[in-house]
Amino acid sequence: MRTILYLFAFASFALFFACESTTSSSSEEESTETDMENASSDTEESTSASMEITTPSGDNYSTEILEQDIPSPRKEMTGTIGDVSITVNYGSPSVRGRTIWGDLEPYDEVWRTGANKATTIEFSKDVIIEGEALPAGRYALFTIPREGDWTVIFSSEPDQFGDYNYDEADDALRVDVSPMGLPNAVEQMEFVLKDNQVVFHWDKMGVAFTVES
Repeated sequence: MRTILYLFAFASFALFFACESTTSSSSEEESTETDMENASSDTEESTSASMEITTPSGDNYSTEILEQDIPSPRKEMTGTIGDVSITVNYGSPSVRGRTIWGDLEPYDEVWRTGANKATTIEFSKDVIIEGEALPAGRYALFTIPREGDWTVIFSSEPDQFGDYNYDEADDALRVDVSPMGLPNAVEQMEFVLKDNQVVFHWDKMGVAFTVES
């Protein structure tokens, strides 16, 4: 009888530790998934409570804050160029005294063009981008910063986190454009519409591409 009790106690002890191990493993997996999404990366940072979040606007566009209490607030710029409606959804990082180009954002590497989830751009109609045709639709907007001309990439896979899963095979269009220096630094990255161009500003750099229908 005593032998049976010992065996029962041993089995209960082993079952307890097996359950603990499974729970621990599950927690570690959940933690890893969360860390991948929330890990501090090149353009993710805590937004200071004292920093006012900018919402640029103009005659043909406006900006809305979609998510405020997250690293690099999520914004959406909507507007029109001619008869084309354009929507840009992006995470807006801040400079915070850092060296951006060629340092925080390395040259010659694909960049999400914002923070957190990949920046997306949507066109209501077929368009001509820098002389090249692009069908109506929603795209991930990547760039390759360079000391000379930049490459602007429209990816047919818009729902991505950052540029971690970027695949050149998904490119719908690539165009090269010349960046422009800005007289005054822009603290929070922003997208604006100017004449027939979609433009983004950050730090002392501006990058634009033309849109025609």
